[in-house]
Amino acid sequence: MKSKNLLLLTTLSTFVLSNPLSDSLLSKDCPLSHGKREFESIKLSDRRTVEKLNEKRSVPDFVKVKADINLALTQSQEFFPADFGNYGPLMIRLAWHCNGSYRKTDGRGGCDGARIRFNPEMSWEDNANLDNAIKVLEPVKEKYGDILSWGDLITLTGDVSLENMGLQTIGFCGGRIDDPDGSGSLVLGPSADQERISHCVVNGDCHAPFGPTTIGLIYVNPGGHLDIPDPKLSVKDIRDSFSRMGMNDRETVALIGGGNNILSEVLIQTYFLGHAFGKTHGACSNPPCGDGVGNNTFSSGFEGQWTETPTKWTNDFFKHLLTKKYELFKGPGGKNQWRPAGKDEPNIRMLTSDLALIEDPIFLDLVKEYAADIGSLQRDFVKTWYKLMSNDMGPATRCLGNLVPPPQPFQNPLPSPPKQLPKFSVVSKDIVKILYSSEDNGGDQLNDGRYYLGALFVELASQCLFTFRITDYAGGCNGARIRFSPERDYPDNVGLDKVLETLKPIKEKYVGLSWADLIVLAGQTAIEEAGGEKIKFIGGRTDAADGNGAEKIPPRDYYYNSVIKLKDQIKVTGLPTRETVALFGRLRSDIQQRNRNFSGTYRKSKDLNKFSNDFFKILLKEDWKKISEDEFQAKGKDIFITSFDFSLLEDLEFKSYVEEFAEDLDAFKSAFKKGWDLLSKAELNFIEKKKKTVFDRIFGFFDYVFGDAPLEADL
Repeated sequence: MKSKNLLLLTTLSTFVLSNPLSDSLLSKDCPLSHGKREFESIKLSDRRTVEKLNEKRSVPDFVKVKADINLALTQSQEFFPADFGNYGPLMIRLAWHCNGSYRKTDGRGGCDGARIRFNPEMSWEDNANLDNAIKVLEPVKEKYGDILSWGDLITLTGDVSLENMGLQTIGFCGGRIDDPDGSGSLVLGPSADQERISHCVVNGDCHAPFGPTTIGLIYVNPGGHLDIPDPKLSVKDIRDSFSRMGMNDRETVALIGGGNNILSEVLIQTYFLGHAFGKTHGACSNPPCGDGVGNNTFSSGFEGQWTETPTKWTNDFFKHLLTKKYELFKGPGGKNQWRPAGKDEPNIRMLTSDLALIEDPIFLDLVKEYAADIGSLQRDFVKTWYKLMSNDMGPATRCLGNLVPPPQPFQNPLPSPPKQLPKFSVVSKDIVKILYSSEDNGGDQLNDGRYYLGALFVELASQCLFTFRITDYAGGCNGARIRFSPERDYPDNVGLDKVLETLKPIKEKYVGLSWADLIVLAGQTAIEEAGGEKIKFIGGRTDAADGNGAEKIPPRDYYYNSVIKLKDQIKVTGLPTRETVALFGRLRSDIQQRNRNFSGTYRKSKDLNKFSNDFFKILLKEDWKKISEDEFQAKGKDIFITSFDFSLLEDLEFKSYVEEFAEDLDAFKSAFKKGWDLLSKAELNFIEKKKKTVFDRIFGFFDYVFGDAPLEADL
C-alpha cells in the first residue's frame, strides 16, 4: 500500500509541476501564500461511505459561535493584518471558495469536508492567502473542539461577515463533517485522478464534469476566455460554469454582482465573489514583492475596486456597467483590465468577465433590473448565497442547528411520511401474486410459457436506487422521480414506465403506500422470491410531485473506460467495493436489455427467475468477444454481457470478488444482501423522523409481534 501511495503522490507532484498553473502555484519569486504544499500529506482515506450515514452528528449553539466569530473578525493579527480593521471580506471569499467548488455532475466539491484546508484545493491559484483566513479562525475552532466542524465554521463565518456588512442571510444549514485530508478533492484537479476521470484538453476551456473552465480557478478566467480580453467570449464560460454547479442565469448574475462589495485591499479577489462590494489587490508583476502581507499582499495580478465604496453594500456595480464606457489597459500586475474612459471618472476597475454581463441579452436584462432595484438584488442574492453555501448538504432534513431556515426550492423538499404506513408484508404478498402470469403482462417469457415480471421489478428498483450519491447526499429512490422526466427518459430507463403501470393496481389499493416504497419493495420481493436472502424492509419514503431535482443528477457518461467508471461510481455512491460487485449478480431482464439496445442478457429464458451466482460463473467461464462499444458476446453462444460487466475481469480487485462469488454461493448472497440493504436504506437516513409517543411505541411493538407491519415502518 505504501508503494502504491508513493507512486500516486509522485505522479500527482509531477503533474502539478508540469501543469500550466504551476508557475503561479509554485513561484519562488513572490511569496504567494498558498499554504502547505507537501502532497505527501494527502492520505487516500475515504470518509464518505453509506455505512457511516447513520452516525450521530452533533453541532454547537450557532448563535454563540456567531458571537465568537464577530470578535475574531475585528481582532487584527500581526501575521496577516485585517484590511479596514475587519477580516469580513477575506472570510466571505473563504466561504465562497470552499463551497463554490461544488459541481452537480458528480456531487463533488463544496465545503462539507472542508478540504480547502488541504492540497490540492489550498494550492489552487484562486485560493491564495486563504490559509491565513483559516489561521485567523483557529481560536474559535479550538474553543469548540470537535463539535464545531471546520466546514460549518468556514461557512458560518461567511454568513456573519455578510451580516456585518448590512445583509441579513436567510439561515444556516449546519452539520458538515470534516475530512481528515484533501484526497476527496484530488479528482477536482490538478491530479492523476482528475486526468483519468475528466481530462481537460485545453486548460481554460474545460468542460463538464469540471465545474470551472480552468483548473485551479473557482469558475472562469476573469481575464477572459483563454486570457483573451474579449467580453463576448466570456459569456459562454460564465453561463456554462455556473450552470455546472446548479445555478440559473438570475442566480449567476446575482452572485457575480452581489457579494463582493466588501473585498478588502489586502486580500486578492480572484473574481466571482460578487462585486457589490470589494476590491482586487493582487499585483506583483516584478519581484521582489515584499513580505506578502498588509500593503504587500498580492495574489491574482488584478488590481482595483469595482465601486467607490468597497465596504458598503450597494448596486453600484450594475449601475457602472450600464452608465460608463470602458477602455482596456494593463494593470500593475501585468493583467488585462478595464477602466472608465474619459476624464474625471471614479477610480474603479472592471474585469473582462464583468463586462460579459452586458454582452448577453438575458444577462443584460438582469443587470438593468438590479441597477434599478437594489431590493431585488438583495432578495435574489441572499437566497442564492444560501444555495451556494448548502448545495452539497443534501435534503433540508440533513441540516442541523438552531439557525436552519425552512426548506428551499433547490433542496427539493418532499412531503412528510404519512402517519400510518401500510403493512408491507401484506403489500409484498400482492406483489408475489403478479410476478407470474399465463398471459403477456409485459414481462420476460420463460421456457414454460409463463411471463415473469420479477426481473423487471429489480431493474426498476435498481435504476431508482443507484442514483444515490454520497458525495452530496442526493438521489436515491425517495421521491420516486424516476416516474417523471428527465429521469424516466435516460437511456437505461427506457421502458420502465410500463413496469410502473403493472404496479399501479397495488399502489391504488393501499392508503399511505408511496410509489417510492412500492418500487423498492417490488424489487426486494422479487429477489427474495427468486432465492435471495430475506432483507428487512423499512418504509417511509414519500413521492415528489414532479421530476424537479433529477436534473441535478445527470447520467455520468464521460468516462474513458468501464473500469474507471466503476471505480468512480463506487466512490460516488459510497458503497463498499465487494458489495458493489455482488450487485452485478442481480436478476436481469432480457426485455429491458433489449430496450437499452443490447442483444440480450447472460441467461437463458428458463433461468431469468433464479437468483444465483451464475453471472460470475459465466463471466469467468466464457471466451468473450467485443461486438460493439458497449457489449460483449460469448463466442459461439447467444449470451451477452455489457462492457460494464466485462470491467469486472479487467481489474484485479474486482476479479478477485468475481472468483469468490463464483465459488461460494452463500458468500455472494450475503454480500448482495448487504449491498442492497445499504443502498436501499441510505436515503432513509434523511427522512424526517416523527417523534413517537409512548402509545405509538407500544402499539407499534404489538403490531410488529402480532401483525404484519415492520417495527420501523411507522417513522
